[in-house]
Amino acid sequence: MKAFVFTGQGAQFCGMGKELYESSMVAKEYFEKANEILGFRITDIMFNGSDEELKQTKVTQPAVFLHSVISAITMGEEFKPDMVAGHSLGEISALTAAGALTFEDGLKLVYKRALAMQKACEMEHSTMAAIIGLDEQTIEDVCSRITSEGDIVVAANYNCPGQVVISGSVNGVNKACEKLKEAGAKRALPLNVSGAFHSPLMQPAKEELETAINETVFSTPCCPVYQNVDAAPHTNPQEIKENLIAQLTAPVRWTNTITNMINDGAEDFIECGPGNVQQGLIKKIKSSLGA
Repeated sequence: MKAFVFTGQGAQFCGMGKELYESSMVAKEYFEKANEILGFRITDIMFNGSDEELKQTKVTQPAVFLHSVISAITMGEEFKPDMVAGHSLGEISALTAAGALTFEDGLKLVYKRALAMQKACEMEHSTMAAIIGLDEQTIEDVCSRITSEGDIVVAANYNCPGQVVISGSVNGVNKACEKLKEAGAKRALPLNVSGAFHSPLMQPAKEELETAINETVFSTPCCPVYQNVDAAPHTNPQEIKENLIAQLTAPVRWTNTITNMINDGAEDFIECGPGNVQQGLIKKIKSSLGA
């Protein structure tokens, strides 16, 4: 069975999508349609912008979405998924590629999500860090203890065995990094992000996005979509909406998602989007399963 996975924020790079734009008339039409919908030429930033411009959440998220979804569209008959999933932002790309959202609605939703998250980031100085080589339970316990003392920090992305990203206030994340290194983490790497994604600090963005999601028409996708909040397959549009709303403040359960897809018959994983970050994570998850 074929599983298509869609990448999230952080995989962007200068020049992304340019080759696609220049080699496919279909891709070019979709990119130009996106420029129209957004009201600015995002393609100029994607193809020729600086790292700094591309790193802004309001640019990064629609840019990664466009690269991912247009890659799937230009596959034509080769895009025949038995199941799909997307990492964080990639979930909206997956839903769009699978037909639960139209291209226009998917892009509008991503842009609203990006603006809401950027606004939430500006409200409180917050950050994220990757914890390497420590078990999930220890990470959760340390984060819980620090949060109970007044500095918010939570496990945000369960990326693969031995790699969990934590998220929260700058103080909370710094304290957790120290404690987790003391507890045996091989590394605690601060991430170059401007906010605490998938943490309680995204609550204002969640409330804003909830309105946008409830105003958007969702259809039944062409195949099950494994969602971040519960790592389970969904086809019911109402369930998909509820999970997408919850996703902003809930952790991305990527290890469980890929494990469940494998258990449900996924053999080939095809990555849609810039880079190949997901292939590396999937390889580690498969290896932990002995697959």
